[in-house]
Amino acid sequence: MSITSFVKTLQNIMRNDAGVSGDAQRIEQIVWMLFLKIYDAKEELWEFHNEDFTSIISEDCRWRNWAVDLKDGESMTGEKLLTFVNNELFPALKAIDVDENTPISKAIVKFAFEDAYNYMKDGVLLRQAVNVIDQIDFTDYKERHAFNEIYEQILKDLQAQRASGEYYSPRATTDFITQMIQPQLGERMADFACGTGGFLTSTLNYLEPQIKTVEDRELYNQSVFGIEKKAFPYLLAITNLLLHDIDDPVIIHGNSLDKNVRDYTDKDKFDVIMMNPPYGGSEVDSIKMNFPMALRSSETADLFMSTIMYRLKKNGRAGVILPDGFLFGADNAKKAIKEKLIKEFNLHTVIRLPHSVFAPYTSIRTNMLFFDKTKSTEDVWFYRLDMPDGYKNFSKTRPIKLEHFEPAMEWWENRTELNDGKYDKARKYSVEEITALNYNLDLCGFPQEDEIILDPHELMSTYIEERTQINNEIDSILVQIQEMLGDAK
Repeated sequence: MSITSFVKTLQNIMRNDAGVSGDAQRIEQIVWMLFLKIYDAKEELWEFHNEDFTSIISEDCRWRNWAVDLKDGESMTGEKLLTFVNNELFPALKAIDVDENTPISKAIVKFAFEDAYNYMKDGVLLRQAVNVIDQIDFTDYKERHAFNEIYEQILKDLQAQRASGEYYSPRATTDFITQMIQPQLGERMADFACGTGGFLTSTLNYLEPQIKTVEDRELYNQSVFGIEKKAFPYLLAITNLLLHDIDDPVIIHGNSLDKNVRDYTDKDKFDVIMMNPPYGGSEVDSIKMNFPMALRSSETADLFMSTIMYRLKKNGRAGVILPDGFLFGADNAKKAIKEKLIKEFNLHTVIRLPHSVFAPYTSIRTNMLFFDKTKSTEDVWFYRLDMPDGYKNFSKTRPIKLEHFEPAMEWWENRTELNDGKYDKARKYSVEEITALNYNLDLCGFPQEDEIILDPHELMSTYIEERTQINNEIDSILVQIQEMLGDAK
């Protein structure tokens, strides 16, 4: 079955079910069934290699024992299937007992279903959906890897569902950063707000050709680490890693900002960190207390930048996507974070991205910051990636592609200063120049362009994000003023 027809067939089945409202819920419904099907295929492989293997899922709740239709008229359907899923399957999976000794490969079942739900109310339609998913043979290597394309399509469909609140980093952005960072087997890579696992899977795709031995395969299995706060993208990320042959996906369902950054030790640090932190949001005061006074900010992206700096190993490398507001922000917290970045890390490259890279859900400009923990910064290269010929905007139907980064890739290997006749396109700034600019990194930016006309939804979304960022900066300044007045008393 083709990528498009697989997803479309399932969506058409669910559109007839009164319990499923909108594509966001339809995709959630597809994903929990996919997870159980994929996990059952994994268990088949584990059983083949280990005769003492026992499943953490009770026998009657394993996919093979309730979902597979043997065409003998005995398979559950209708009210019987619906009653089983709602009253037996979900309660059993949510009640799985795990502790610190439970292998990750087993514990993920409970974690995946903690906040999952069955939305379907028609047992006959549920049977039809289950049968479509059961057609795929995930024990077959080629078919499993071919399905990765279907999974990518599901994630792209999810991106367009504004109501879901989950965002999908375009594959081109995660692949470009990965290719510039060049992770190696034996290194551990982390994303502390991993979403659906885009950076994790880009890393795995980059590492897979490096596998030559059984030992390499073990290193590959331990190479990525993620944390995701929201339940649904967490389930998507776990499923994504299982599809990429990671038997023990180390993805934590939680908030990366919950821990005091001063408590991190060497075992909490990573060789490579790549991520697109949430921005435009704000955290409660108790979260801000986890950071030194100078680094406390109301902007989520700022707090993640501080977390990254505290969790990067010596000689480690990082690639991070941040909004323009971080580059030119002049409030005390942003300035302190950038000063720490410049003085304690080697910020060697900033790639300015064209507008609408993250369309359709935001038109706020973004940037890629590349740095390592080898020395303090001496020079920073800035490069402006222009919109490709023939494009006015990126969109859902015309997204940014890896090939659009080719000018930046060519420049990366042979860095020269570039000027388009009026504006700098690429230029190296010394640390003295950046310090004199009060750590303003808004350099080699885009010339003023004609006003971009957005549809009302995008316009409102962009306005809310920009307003939130401004409000967060104002909040930070007010807190600092209050602290100064308190000190004065």
